[in-house]
Amino acid sequence: MNYLGLDDLIKRSLEEDIGYGDITTLSVVPAEQISEGLFIAKAAGVIAGLEVARAVFRQLDPEIIFIGLIKDGDAVQSGETIAKVRGRSRALLTGERTALNFLQRLSGIASQTRQWVEIIKDSQASLLDTRKTTPGLRVLEKYAVAVGGARNHRFGLYDGVMIKDNHIIAAGGIQRAVAMARARVPHTLKIEVEVENLDQLQVALTAKADIIMLDNMDPATMKAAVAIVKGRALLEASGGIKAANLLEVAQTGVDFISMGALTHSAFSLDISFDIL
Repeated sequence: MNYLGLDDLIKRSLEEDIGYGDITTLSVVPAEQISEGLFIAKAAGVIAGLEVARAVFRQLDPEIIFIGLIKDGDAVQSGETIAKVRGRSRALLTGERTALNFLQRLSGIASQTRQWVEIIKDSQASLLDTRKTTPGLRVLEKYAVAVGGARNHRFGLYDGVMIKDNHIIAAGGIQRAVAMARARVPHTLKIEVEVENLDQLQVALTAKADIIMLDNMDPATMKAAVAIVKGRALLEASGGIKAANLLEVAQTGVDFISMGALTHSAFSLDISFDIL
């Protein structure tokens, strides 16, 4: 993981939890005491975020030794030890919840993503995330999606042109919106347009959109869209897609399927931290 903002994010997260000091640990644990702790999976899943957990402890005490027994992307079973950490007991106890919060959240996203990627592995469609992420955690959550085997959509408003319904209304139509975008953005950026029906699809094709998002269409309409486009643009299905209908959507022939649920509805993988 290469995230320049990680140290600052961890600093703010620790400050939120520690405040003026960990009064329990400072009261009952001697300053010189050394301990070893284990991160143990309490459920089966895919691990993501070990480097983040390591960074939490190292920020509290640079001398702490953190050893990952597996690597991000590895599948684990319930009861399996993920990592061990050794150092001053106070730092281990003070940092455990923050480290677990990151590790459980990212591992939950990676685990759910892996499950859904498996559902469509025999289709041509690629699974994508969205910008429906926890504020401040987008880079980490999208990292977890990638660890789980899906692909990242745009990271923000700055790295991709996506003309959605409100842009179309504000700009005065699909043709005008695509033309204005084409005249203003670098030639290296693809232009994506959201459409809600086959009539809008035809307009987006005429405007030469690079990617067309099929918003909240049923599988039958998606199949019709694939037949109309015939490879002249990439097609992305989005809206109302869940694990239950994911395979049916993938079998329509679309190129991409974007799911906000990869991040906004992910569970946290159950992981414990036990001091020996």
